[in-house]
Amino acid sequence: MSDEWKAPDADEQSPQSERRENDRSWKLLEKTLLASVQEQRRARRWGIFFKILTFAYLLGVLAMFTPLFSGMEKSAGKGDHYTAVIDVKGVIADKEAASADNLVGALRAAFDDPKVKGVILRINSPGGSPVQAGYVYDEIRRLRGLHPTVKVYAVIADLGASGAYYIASAADDIYADKASLVGSIGVTAAGYGFVGTMEKLGVERRAYTSGAHKSFLDPFQPQKPDETQFWQGVLDTTHNQFIAMVKQGRGDRLKDKDNPDMFSGLIWSGEQALQLGLIDGLGSSSSVARDVIGEKDMVDFTVEDSAFDRFSKKLGTSVADRVAMYMGFDGPSLR
Repeated sequence: MSDEWKAPDADEQSPQSERRENDRSWKLLEKTLLASVQEQRRARRWGIFFKILTFAYLLGVLAMFTPLFSGMEKSAGKGDHYTAVIDVKGVIADKEAASADNLVGALRAAFDDPKVKGVILRINSPGGSPVQAGYVYDEIRRLRGLHPTVKVYAVIADLGASGAYYIASAADDIYADKASLVGSIGVTAAGYGFVGTMEKLGVERRAYTSGAHKSFLDPFQPQKPDETQFWQGVLDTTHNQFIAMVKQGRGDRLKDKDNPDMFSGLIWSGEQALQLGLIDGLGSSSSVARDVIGEKDMVDFTVEDSAFDRFSKKLGTSVADRVAMYMGFDGPSLR
């Protein structure tokens, strides 16, 4: 028997080595299974996300064609007859709530309803586009001629100025609160001039146009006396059109001969406006419906954007339109 130590055979493994090898194999298998589970969870999350996105898209499409989301919603009248109410709120401009398309559509719907005994234009607006206001003015006059038994009453809340008063003057009568602001019969077209700023910064303006006056509203170029005079003539013409329509609508009720500032662009309280003949009485929409029209039940004929349309407009607000307005590229405005 020899005491000499013999090294283990290379092909032989101890039980401990086998256990370590097995542990590594199980850990690798465990990692593989966990990665597979995580990948499945991730796929499910993305699947849920795209399902929600698809549902939202389909809901939006549904909103465009379902009466539930339609722009014009009317409350049911309680009696055989009722008073139609149409809101004129905010700036009067294309693609705004108080656009000519919306207001004209609401007016036609109200006049076509046999249950409508009278129409109230509930006004709270600083004015806006003379073109949009003119469209509404003409339509009110036309509808009044077609339906002589249906009267139109303009009721001014906080503000009925400029283009909003333009529209109001087409009504049979105008009412306001004693503290309402009424009038501002004038035209404005404002902008900024950056010529001095550009000179200080050393910036040179390069504008290439065809036409001697094509860029006469460019805020980065100096004003020319003849162009300024021309633009003032455009504003004066629009102002005269505004005055003529107000006189046509109000007639002898206006006391403009005794008040030379009537058409100067000033604005008055409802109490003062009553004395000037700009309005016919003091009252609210409910009081006019109850005491003047004789139908206290009011049905809202205002055309409103659907929730989907409002969301779309918020996403697609035109920055260029706003920049043009503040830079002086917008046209005359009745505000």
